[in-house]
Amino acid sequence: MIVVVVGTATEVGKTWVAARVIKNLRAAGRTVHARKPAQSFDPSDPAPNDAEVLGAATGEAPETVCPRRRWYEVPMAPPMAARALARPSIALADLVAACTAPRGDVAAPGRTTADPILVVETAGGVRSPLADDGDAVDLCRALAPDLVVLVADAGLGTINAVLLSAGALAGQRVVVILNRFDPTSQLHRANREWLATRAGLEIVTDPEALAHCLLTPA
Repeated sequence: MIVVVVGTATEVGKTWVAARVIKNLRAAGRTVHARKPAQSFDPSDPAPNDAEVLGAATGEAPETVCPRRRWYEVPMAPPMAARALARPSIALADLVAACTAPRGDVAAPGRTTADPILVVETAGGVRSPLADDGDAVDLCRALAPDLVVLVADAGLGTINAVLLSAGALAGQRVVVILNRFDPTSQLHRANREWLATRAGLEIVTDPEALAHCLLTPA
């Protein structure tokens, strides 16, 4: 199973959601791998970068999650960061090739290799450049994932951002997670209801519910 995690924008919590879901899936006995085809970050930020967070969740080395040559130490979209750092250009085909699970996948003790799950996290929003010749929508088309998880904020602007992003992902099975959802917020509840009833989207509001979606056949 391949799951691609995308966002309506940057800083909506894609990595946090992906890591929490991975931990829930592993707790349920599933074998999970994470891939971040390319990442850019501020090297002065003391927080772990995305590959480190995802690797901690799966038990993989950060360099396995994201090849070291695709770590860009400047906070820009990866192909822009590569150019700013005078590094080789990025081709979408190379990113697609990096989104693979290990051959001969073997589960850890107590886990099952039945249908291992590969979680691929993109960078920025769905139309943010990932390569010189493609974005997250193009990556999804190339990978043909079983599910696309669209991470969105729950507050003002959510409906517009979600509908634009989901529209760009037409043809994919999309589950929207409203991150940082506050059930006591009238706005958050109204956004969830509108997206579910008016737009007909599959909506969850916490990583545990999202993990349940992945463990339950569509």
